[in-house]
Amino acid sequence: MANKRSGGGGGLSPVQQAAKFLGVSVLAGAVMAGIALPAAGALGLAAKGSVEGFDDIPANLKRPPLSQRTTILDANGGQIAAVYSRDRTVVPLKDISPFMQKAIVAIEDSRFYQHGAIDLKGVLRALNQNAQSGGVAQGASTLTQQYVKNVFVEEAGDDPTKVAQATQQTLGRKVKELKYAIQVEEKLGKKRILGNYLNITFFGQQAYGIEAASQRYFSKHAKDLDLGESALLAGIVQSPSRYDPVNDPDEAIQRRNVVLQRMADVGDVSQADADAAKKKPLGLKVSKPENGCITAVKGAGFFCDYVRDVFLTDPVFGKTQEERSKLWNRGGLTIRTTLDPKAQESVQDSVKKHVYSSDEVATAVTLVQPGTGKILGMGQSRPYGFKGNDTQINLSVNHDMGGGAGYQPGSTFKPIVAAAAIEGGIPATRTYDSPYEMPYPSPVPKCDGKQWVNTDGTTLTNENTSEHGTMAMKEATAKSVNTYYVKLIKDVGICPVLKMAGKMGVSRADGQEMLQTPSIALGAQEMSPLTMASAYATFASRGTYCTPIAIESITGPDKKSIPVPKSTCTRAMSEKTADTINTLLNGVVEDGTGKEAGLSDRPSAGKTGTTDSRYAAWFVGYTPNISGAVWVGDPAHKRKMFNITIGGVPHAKVFGEDTPGPIWKDAVSGALVGKPALNFNLVNIPDGGDKPHGSHKGGDKPGRGGTPPLPPDFIGGMGNGGAANGGPTGGTTDGGLTDGGAGNGGLTDGGLTNGGMTDGGPTDGGTGGNGQANGGNGGWPQG
Repeated sequence: MANKRSGGGGGLSPVQQAAKFLGVSVLAGAVMAGIALPAAGALGLAAKGSVEGFDDIPANLKRPPLSQRTTILDANGGQIAAVYSRDRTVVPLKDISPFMQKAIVAIEDSRFYQHGAIDLKGVLRALNQNAQSGGVAQGASTLTQQYVKNVFVEEAGDDPTKVAQATQQTLGRKVKELKYAIQVEEKLGKKRILGNYLNITFFGQQAYGIEAASQRYFSKHAKDLDLGESALLAGIVQSPSRYDPVNDPDEAIQRRNVVLQRMADVGDVSQADADAAKKKPLGLKVSKPENGCITAVKGAGFFCDYVRDVFLTDPVFGKTQEERSKLWNRGGLTIRTTLDPKAQESVQDSVKKHVYSSDEVATAVTLVQPGTGKILGMGQSRPYGFKGNDTQINLSVNHDMGGGAGYQPGSTFKPIVAAAAIEGGIPATRTYDSPYEMPYPSPVPKCDGKQWVNTDGTTLTNENTSEHGTMAMKEATAKSVNTYYVKLIKDVGICPVLKMAGKMGVSRADGQEMLQTPSIALGAQEMSPLTMASAYATFASRGTYCTPIAIESITGPDKKSIPVPKSTCTRAMSEKTADTINTLLNGVVEDGTGKEAGLSDRPSAGKTGTTDSRYAAWFVGYTPNISGAVWVGDPAHKRKMFNITIGGVPHAKVFGEDTPGPIWKDAVSGALVGKPALNFNLVNIPDGGDKPHGSHKGGDKPGRGGTPPLPPDFIGGMGNGGAANGGPTGGTTDGGLTDGGAGNGGLTDGGLTNGGMTDGGPTDGGTGGNGQANGGNGGWPQG
């Protein structure tokens, strides 16, 4: 072949043809420039050493990393969604119909198996035709050259500048294309080039590669294409928009018939078979391409988006945003996630049952696994989409992961305050006189050593006027008493609470720093359901917080594993503190504001929450093996939940118990079907408590006073300690020598040390006046 110079030329010598060709065609001129390379190389033979750097073929031309669809799976291996930047499924040549292989060669490069990287006969034919027409009537690119160009286009991705550079008709680009084409021919061979070409080529209608094209136009695999179907697809390649069979079937039929005739002319099929195929209709069976998280099943579109956002933001997948985006857009990944299909289905069923997509307000639910951080379920009432009441905002997550600005969690934040208090040494028996209304306590220490001061006398109230009196943490938590918790944060300090929140992964949904005010105790700062579910999982796992994760494993197009982010588990509090909180929150669902959320078949715990003006209502709860958060409200923070109908149920006023509670109960119940009913490690929390300045002044009820009176040398004070909190039951353990005594004093906490001579002594407590009234634990607020 190296010595052949045929192809016709109207009497012109090859040199004259070349000169005229160069004058009228940049493309053909580039081809001639390629011919100017060493003869052996130009003909597809050995070319090593002929040009500097000529042997340095990029590795991606051997097996280019073609962008293709990524499949996202649930924890059991079921498909959640398929996403891609380009609809492509790479298949080996053996899985491509022989008709298709012959059709593409016949119409694009019929001498593909006879020539090298450059077809001299084709070049001369193009020279002659273009010289006669005075323009570029024919090109001279071989199928190999086209493949090389497609590789450059693929490398350019969606960058319009790079795409333009990869396709520009310049001499330099053509020479580069020829150089690589020669090397590709030598190193890959014809069959592999053909297979790569059919997998990389664009067939219109968003279909890249023959498998995607076959599915798009005929809803079948590429290996099953018949003669007419193969001819149609092969004809599209030259101009996907012009020969689009969906939008212009007549043009497509004419082009298909040209391909069929060409196949007959080169001997790939008989004339009779070609003629028979020409008479058939196109036979389209179009499948609409489905792409992205909009295809997700069981309402998992938002979780699908979350997985993508994790991939694009986590340094595990690349140090820079560009690296991560390139890997994601290349696709071909199989991502197995943590999503439990049973839990996800249960979440969606509960959401649909309790809140309609057309309601004025919405709900979002997230379930996580304590001890692992795995996200088991994530759903919401506003559908994933682009029309009507649809949204792409994930109401379960923080703003930087596709969510909104978050929602005030209300009283669901109180257990975090309680955990900080208990971890800091304040017992769950600590009591405060908790009025219905009071000013925010002041001053309260902050993290910077300064004090928060209530300069304008801002007040707060409890939910109901009936909620007041002296109470300990158990009662205050069960009834969700606001005034108790702001008094508690006064003793704890804001900084320990913020530190505990940080250890439990709690942060504002908008990414801003938490404000250091006592109102943090009442959940006044916006957070997301995923944050709260993960935080409460800390209680369920007896004090260990695990960062939430959504991805279990990833395999790449080469079937090799890709590293994924791992959950980081750290101890946020002692087991004893967690057990105490579990006891308090178990009481909430058994005999408190969360009764409607309690599970009948297994131990559970949780906390209700509502915000001022009813902009949001919450229930966050857990069992030892699952934790979940439910939020209900207006994402726009405009609709107050008074006189409102949600899920067909009218409400004069929405509470955390009556709407989020049942959603949580149904979602968690379904998710736990078949799972073991595990128990909490509950502790005994006495009902009486220690009373710094309670209202009880005597009596003989067990644990709340009675006779005999305590010894007179207990300087904690008699007024609120002796007969009120000592007595036979409180005696030496809870009210006597250890924690209580005369006014919760005793020798240890309220007596000589904290309530007696030291902290409540002559100055604040003394032996009379405030000494007797406020001696226990230093009293409130003096001692």
